Amino acid sequence: MKIGVVYPQTELDPDPLVVRDFAQTVEDLGFTHVLAYEHVLGVDPNRSGGWQGIYSIEDSFMEPFALFSFMAAVTESVEFATGILILPQRQTALVAKQAATLDRLCGGRLRLGIGVGWNEAEYIALDANFHTRGRRCEEQVQVLRALWTESCVMFSGHWHSIPHMGLKPRPIQQPIPIWFGGHADVVLRRAARLGDGWLPTYSSVEDTEPSLEKLREYLDAEGRSWDEFGMEARVRFSEGNLDVLAGEVKAWEQAGATHLSLNTMRSQLNGLDEHLQAVREFAEAFLD
Repeated sequence: MKIGVVYPQTELDPDPLVVRDFAQTVEDLGFTHVLAYEHVLGVDPNRSGGWQGIYSIEDSFMEPFALFSFMAAVTESVEFATGILILPQRQTALVAKQAATLDRLCGGRLRLGIGVGWNEAEYIALDANFHTRGRRCEEQVQVLRALWTESCVMFSGHWHSIPHMGLKPRPIQQPIPIWFGGHADVVLRRAARLGDGWLPTYSSVEDTEPSLEKLREYLDAEGRSWDEFGMEARVRFSEGNLDVLAGEVKAWEQAGATHLSLNTMRSQLNGLDEHLQAVREFAEAFLD
């Protein structure tokens, strides 16, 4: 099982030295990847009607392709994963271009986690249709893979029309792996049909098991093997109880997780030094 770290950007200064030190420390400690969340815009909780979302206008998110391009320049081996990129609120060909460029610049170290998101207000601000996001996402995946692997693409779909056009440079990975985030039944079916892996949003194996059982059934129905499919779990550092974390790590590995990320956000940590100390403690306990 590959073990990485979530970049705790909502609790760190958007400072290039902070990004550099975090990425290099994670790599030096032996973690395999850095995973980053994303939001383009935040909502003002004081607006008319209020706001009940997890994140707001007060939470800082850097654009993941730019963030990982910077990290790629100051690292050599650590991989990068979006967890998740909210694909339907973005232009597909532009995402294909950004991802291909990053994959080239980082030497094929990119894994593209995608999802449809939950923030309708963000969709409205980005002039994207919230209500068709699932179906559009499926077509987007087809377009991305065509642009990444074919020199000249002819595609005619409901949302995309590409009349004999192509992307250059194409990525090193042919194609870049696409993993799906979320746990609704339609997402599990979509992941089994179109995905290279799954990023569950549950906090425990026990909560995940019903969806995991469904996903295995859907993979079987598609004639696909679990061995060719990935799953990335997340564990929270929380109070720093390594015994609790050890149980969670073991449970996820037994459940078939191929990847796992340590999340130090919302663990009462302040600043880069405290987040990195937590990362070091985890590495000493769980990395060979």
